[in-house]
Amino acid sequence: MTKPFDFYFDFVSPYSFFAHKEIQKIEKRNSIKIRYKPILLGGLHNLHGIKAPAFIPAKAKHMIRDCKLIAEKNKIKFKFNSYFPIKSLNLMRGVLVAEEDNYKNYYIDNIYNCIWQDGLNMNDENVLQKVLKNLNVNPKTFFLRAASTSIKESLRKKTNDAFERGVFGAPSFVSNNKVFWGQDRIEFVCKEASK
Repeated sequence: MTKPFDFYFDFVSPYSFFAHKEIQKIEKRNSIKIRYKPILLGGLHNLHGIKAPAFIPAKAKHMIRDCKLIAEKNKIKFKFNSYFPIKSLNLMRGVLVAEEDNYKNYYIDNIYNCIWQDGLNMNDENVLQKVLKNLNVNPKTFFLRAASTSIKESLRKKTNDAFERGVFGAPSFVSNNKVFWGQDRIEFVCKEASK
């Protein structure tokens, strides 16, 4: 039996999107809820002194092709977002707002789809406001709460906690205190979670 495990993610990462889609299948198949751990990937990279692949031209070019291959292999509707990299700070703080109001899963799934299936410009506040309205979320209240000290500190702490656990990228998973990095490691994560 597969036990729940931790999933560290940031909307900016297309690989986290693929992991999210796979996790949805795992949850359904095993009747479990994976523990979603929002982090700010840029902050985590800074803590480790890592330069993101998006800012290394050769890697960025490879990433677009690689993502298309993964999407085709796994039959996932996918469109590499032409506004990449998405500024995910408010979106990730939004996960914490949604968690407080009990619509976290709904929020995560819809934001991922807006970015990596619909190709929306989530860097544009007007676009984000429309998305929030479609989710029946009041944009004004959402932005006020996302900018609150408690939400800011919570995301910072979650990112620092991930760093302390040895997480260095997204997606990452922790099962039985072992860190696995990359959407293509889910098979190994599930094996570990079955011990």
